[in-house]
Amino acid sequence: MFKTLSAALLLATASSAMAVIDNGHFESWSGNAPDGWTTIDSGISIAPSASSHGGSSAAAIAVNTGSQSSTDLRQSVDVVSGTSYDFSVWVYHTEGHLKARLYVDGYQNYSSNTQTNQWQQISYRYTANTTGSIKVGLRFYDQSGFDGSELVYVDDFMPTSSTTGGGSTGGNNGGNSNTCVGTQINLTTDNYGSETSWAVTDSNGTEVASGSGYGNNQNIIDNLCLEPADYAFTINDQYGDGICCSYGNGSYSVLVDGVEVASGGQFNSTETRHFTVLSDNGGNNSGGNNNGGSTGNTDLSGYYASANGLTGYALKSELHNIIDGHNARGYSALWTFYDANSRDVYFENDGTILDIYSENPNGTDSL
Repeated sequence: MFKTLSAALLLATASSAMAVIDNGHFESWSGNAPDGWTTIDSGISIAPSASSHGGSSAAAIAVNTGSQSSTDLRQSVDVVSGTSYDFSVWVYHTEGHLKARLYVDGYQNYSSNTQTNQWQQISYRYTANTTGSIKVGLRFYDQSGFDGSELVYVDDFMPTSSTTGGGSTGGNNGGNSNTCVGTQINLTTDNYGSETSWAVTDSNGTEVASGSGYGNNQNIIDNLCLEPADYAFTINDQYGDGICCSYGNGSYSVLVDGVEVASGGQFNSTETRHFTVLSDNGGNNSGGNNNGGSTGNTDLSGYYASANGLTGYALKSELHNIIDGHNARGYSALWTFYDANSRDVYFENDGTILDIYSENPNGTDSL
C-alpha cells in the first residue's frame, strides 16, 4: 500500500552521501530498455508495463532461462564510507516458480515466491565500508515447477530521487543532506486504500514528500531523510471516514530517528500532526502539540516542551492537547490488545489477564 517513493529510502539530493537509484520507478524508457538499468546477459527480457505498484509503469521482466547466473538486472550507485543506506524494491510474482533476490554489493534478501498476484517488498540495509560505487539490482532464481519462462513485475526500487508518476514523491527539504535524519512513514490502509493520501510539509507549507494511490489493506513503509526543522504530517481520506475502524483496521505512524512522533487512524476527512526533526547530535526528536509522540526524555525540551512553565488550567489544557492525538481503537481491537498488553508477566508470570479486582501481587489471586 503505497506509492510514495514506494519504500523510498533516504530521499536525496545530488550529495555524494546519498545512494540514488536512477529511474527507480521505471517511468523512463528507451524502447523496451529502462533508462539507467542494464542486464548482464540474455537470460531476461524487459518491457514497460502499466501493471505498476506506483506511478504509470513498471518493469515486466520475462525470465527465460534456468541459469541463475544469466538473470541479473543492475546499475551502479555512489556510496560514502560509514553511511548506511536502506535499499528496497517491490516485486509481483505471477506463477510462483521464481524467487527474486535483492543485489546490494552482493546477493542479499529473497522474495517469497509463494505470494503470487500481489506486490511484496524486499529490503536490505547496507553500510558502506569504502567510498565509491557499488552495484545494486536483482537476480532471479528458478524454483520447483519452473517451465523455462515466467513473468515478474518490478517497481519502485529505492532510494531514488525521482518524483515522476503516481505513488509517493519526496525531497530532502534542501540544505546539506549529510545532516538529514532518517524519518519513517508507516501506513496500513483500510478496505478502501485508494481513498488515502498523505503529505509532509515544512514550516513554510512546502511539500517535501507525499503518497497516494494505494491498494486495499496494504502495509507501506516509506523512509525519508529530513533536514532538522519543523514539519507537519497530514493524512487525508477522500470519503471522510478515516482509515480505522469501520472498514478495516488502517493506521499510520511517523518515526524520527526511531522515535514515534505521530500516530493514528481514526479521523474524518483529514488529520495533521506536527513534529520536529533535530540533528543527530541535537537531542531527541519530538512530536509537537497534539501529535501523540513521545521521546522518552524526562526533561521539557521535547515531547512536553509546549507545557514548560505553565500552571493551573493552562497546564491542564496543554497536557490534554499533547496527548489528544492518541491512537484510539474500536471494540473489535480489544482481544488482540489484551493479548499483547495485558498478560501477567510481572507477578505470577502465568500469562493470565491482569485484573485490578482480583490480582494479588503478594499472594494467590482471588477467583
